[in-house]
Amino acid sequence: MTPSAHGRAILVLGLPLIGGNLGQIAIGVTDTLMLGWYSVDALAAAVLGHSMWFSIFLLGSGFANAVMPLVAEASEQPDGTQTIRRTARMGLWLSVLFAVLVLPLFLWSSPILQALGQTKPLSDDAQDLLRIVGLAMLPALLAMVLKSYLAALEHTRVVLWVTIAAALVNAGVNYLLIFGNYGAPELGIKGAGYASSAVHCVTLLLLAGYALRKFPEHDLLARLWRPDPEVIKRLFSMGVPIGLTYLAETSLFAASALMMGWLGTVPLAAHGVAIQIASATFVVHLGLSSAATVRVGKALGRQDFPHLRRGAVVAVWMSVAFALMTVAVYWSIPATLIGMFIDPADPLRPEIISAGITLMLLAGVFQLVDGAQAMALGLLRGLKDTQVPMIYAVLSYWCVGMTCSYLLGFTLGLGGAGIWGGLSIGLCCAAVSMMLRFWRHIVPRAEQRSAVDTSGAGA
Repeated sequence: MTPSAHGRAILVLGLPLIGGNLGQIAIGVTDTLMLGWYSVDALAAAVLGHSMWFSIFLLGSGFANAVMPLVAEASEQPDGTQTIRRTARMGLWLSVLFAVLVLPLFLWSSPILQALGQTKPLSDDAQDLLRIVGLAMLPALLAMVLKSYLAALEHTRVVLWVTIAAALVNAGVNYLLIFGNYGAPELGIKGAGYASSAVHCVTLLLLAGYALRKFPEHDLLARLWRPDPEVIKRLFSMGVPIGLTYLAETSLFAASALMMGWLGTVPLAAHGVAIQIASATFVVHLGLSSAATVRVGKALGRQDFPHLRRGAVVAVWMSVAFALMTVAVYWSIPATLIGMFIDPADPLRPEIISAGITLMLLAGVFQLVDGAQAMALGLLRGLKDTQVPMIYAVLSYWCVGMTCSYLLGFTLGLGGAGIWGGLSIGLCCAAVSMMLRFWRHIVPRAEQRSAVDTSGAGA
């Protein structure tokens, strides 16, 4: 394939995934807006509860993400149907087991949150939410497995349309149950919990219906009760490192917000807006990264390493090109971007915009390295390499990134700019180390293994 053909293939896969990620952000924004209109206390408790839920969800989603490269590889093999069925089913198995194991954390979350320094009223309100959405962890993780399964089979448009449907369901149920409109009970934060649970259930039902109808040959529900220890072991060894990698990055940004809070309300507000903007553009890199995982996995299944290398190069340069466009926007209109999120009547608006401009200038560099490390992770997962990248991630994010953030932000007195500079250094270390691992170690090793297998088969 030519570079342009590779680019088209990646976009066909990646654009619906990017749209699905943006739809997921829209769901979070809707929750924030509606609870903010309801009461500040409800909003604060929801932010706390969703933060805990999402951190645990990311850890559990590692099994779903492990399904993607394995199914992609198997889909290119003549006898891959059975492997696809076994992989998807055991991904569902592990997700069920994880959801059951973490449920007590949600049912008795108030003491945990209080031990972490939160007030009892806030923790109790967050627990009210978590006791509802904690049960929704099961359909959420099962839906994630089906999303990975369908993406690996290059059916990503359905993921986009299902996410759009979920966003509409979320907005409608929120409107009814948070405020008690049209005769519905006014449940406040509990209403938001029921809305989130409805979203995950609707998503699961739609994806399951599509998968069973579109791929009857995979027969995903046949003998679902039977464990498959071999596949469980494979998914577990890949999925746990993926989940821990996600958790390490998420906790890095949570810690950076904590440090910005040490600097005061204005720096923290500017940080929150800048991170929100950066997150909205980062989902493009995530979508491209997932598409790269699928493309690499399929090339591996065919043992087509020239195709794998060319596709990886194109994916990397597509990510870089988008990052450069993002940099141009960030650096051209930083005040406009920050100002969109600040009430014109807010007396702190000028200070927040001033602080935010500096962060947006740094966000350009941040976007380049963050996109690069996301792409590197996607490429490595396509070749089923997850354990060493997890170690690289933890060392880069925490040992390098967090240390540099503290030294630059507080020891050297650079404030918010120093904290963001440290984050960029940590992400840069992750990107460089993972890219070098992919090109210098993992791809050559896979080629050598393929050559040995081929020569052995020929003999």
